[in-house]
Amino acid sequence: MGSGMRRSVADLTAAATALLLLLCFGVDGVVSDAFDHRYKTGDHVPLYVNKVGPFHNPSETYRYFDLPFCTPEHVTEKREALGEVLNGDRLVDAPYKLDFRIDHESEVLCKKRLTREEVSKFRSAVTKDYYFQMYYDDLPLWGFIGKVDKEGKDLGEYKYYLYKRFHFDVLYNNDRVIEIVVHTDPNMLLDVTEDRDVEAEFLYSVKWKETATPFEKRMEKYSQTSSLPHHLEIHWFSIINSCVTVLLLTGFLATILMRVLKNDFVKYTHDEESAEDQEESGWKYIHGDVFRFPKNKSLLAACLGSGTQLFTLTVFIFILALVGVFYPYNRGALFTALVIIYALTSGIAGYAATSFYCQLEGTNWVRNLLLTGCLFCGPLFLTFCFLNTVAIVYSATAALPFGTIVVIVLIWTLVTSPLLVLGGIAGKNSKAEFQAPCRTAKYPREIPPLPWYRQTIPQMIMAGFLPFSAIYIELYYIFASVWGHRIYTIYSILFIVFIILLIVTAFITVALTYFQLAAEDHEWWWRSFLCGGSTGLFVYGYCLYYYHARSDMSGFMQTSFFFGYMACICYGFFLMLGMVGFRAALLFVRHIYRSIKCE
Repeated sequence: MGSGMRRSVADLTAAATALLLLLCFGVDGVVSDAFDHRYKTGDHVPLYVNKVGPFHNPSETYRYFDLPFCTPEHVTEKREALGEVLNGDRLVDAPYKLDFRIDHESEVLCKKRLTREEVSKFRSAVTKDYYFQMYYDDLPLWGFIGKVDKEGKDLGEYKYYLYKRFHFDVLYNNDRVIEIVVHTDPNMLLDVTEDRDVEAEFLYSVKWKETATPFEKRMEKYSQTSSLPHHLEIHWFSIINSCVTVLLLTGFLATILMRVLKNDFVKYTHDEESAEDQEESGWKYIHGDVFRFPKNKSLLAACLGSGTQLFTLTVFIFILALVGVFYPYNRGALFTALVIIYALTSGIAGYAATSFYCQLEGTNWVRNLLLTGCLFCGPLFLTFCFLNTVAIVYSATAALPFGTIVVIVLIWTLVTSPLLVLGGIAGKNSKAEFQAPCRTAKYPREIPPLPWYRQTIPQMIMAGFLPFSAIYIELYYIFASVWGHRIYTIYSILFIVFIILLIVTAFITVALTYFQLAAEDHEWWWRSFLCGGSTGLFVYGYCLYYYHARSDMSGFMQTSFFFGYMACICYGFFLMLGMVGFRAALLFVRHIYRSIKCE
């Protein structure tokens, strides 16, 4: 491409970035009420109620005022960024007044008569262990709305109580809020066991205390549970133990493979110097077929393009995590980053797919580009449509508003698609030729009969097990964070595990490709991709185990959200690791056939 083309690419990318930031932050832009977080005595400090929901079903959350709490005269919703909406946050002004450094002993929030229907709704929420979440000066706080008295009682004799009084302990340093904790008063309870009208008085109190903790460290308490010395030591020990085991196995197999290859090179060199009428066998003698282009090459190129984009997305997310962008309860930051980076990296998918497709002498590059654009987004869109419909039926906050869906469609139309097309055009014009050390024979060589364990499915099982064993310990911590209420902050460990995962995936795919070629099976293209990506299937199998054995999730909505979105994540994992496995196998095959003389 000339300098003019490169300039136009840069200009379009810059314009796309600006448009994307406008869509993410301009359409649903956040306007902070206290931008510098500095207050004087008596100043209003923003307090927002966010959502309520069953503690064990993190995806099943509802608007705070869907329960009949005390409501302010005017319910004002906070404008939110795209990432916050995708995260299910729906912030509205709270009825509590927590002005800066103003104590309240026992303030009446409201007096109201709860109808039988409202009492029943509260009892149902208490039964399901509903919790609430609020934000005070961007600091999260949460608690349970009530409790069930089961002590010494049969199921039919349980008592259900609603907490009537909340106490807020707020720590400050000079003119800044440092910490807030909410406590429930166990002595002030409202009995909601029976369906009858109830008179209720809701109260709250506030106590301000000074602290020496600086403002810059006020978020550290939320990550301390995952960074306590005891937890950290166990975490590191488990990861090191797993990684050492995997690396030892990998090193052992690598040593064997290198020795076998060395013997092969010696044998084939000796064969060339000896008589030519001997029987041919081994990987050298399929050199006329090993670079024969695969079936469904357009689909393979699209898989590699999508996998390359997802790999780039993962690397950028790790960079942002390691520099501290995703600190605890930075609402929606991860979702915003995912949307922006995925949209801006679509050009990489287009370039990688189309350039490889043209190297394989493909002609219909436009269809290949369309397939690349839909390969990951298509299943994700269909899954989203189903799950969003479920959320709408449940009236949950996970249901995206129409405006947010329009923003996502605009991002796809105005940013993702143009960059994908631009990358495809650049890939088509790259004019790169496929580097094959050996000429391909005119007619394909017949593949000899193979034992059952050399078939695709058994090979995928063998290929996926070793990489999965390197990450399964870390998977628990990730699942407990994504599908629970734990906080994950040790990104350095996760990054190390990711690097080891890539190394092990690449090596095990190379090893299985060698054994496949040694058995004179030259159809390695798709096999190497499937073996590399098979770890994604193991991760989905772990989802079944986690759901039934390690979590208390229940209900149709939570179950469908868990298995639906995890299917999309594991599919993306499959594409990414499949690309890594294929690229490693391609480098290996080129290397060994360059090392011998091919006629």
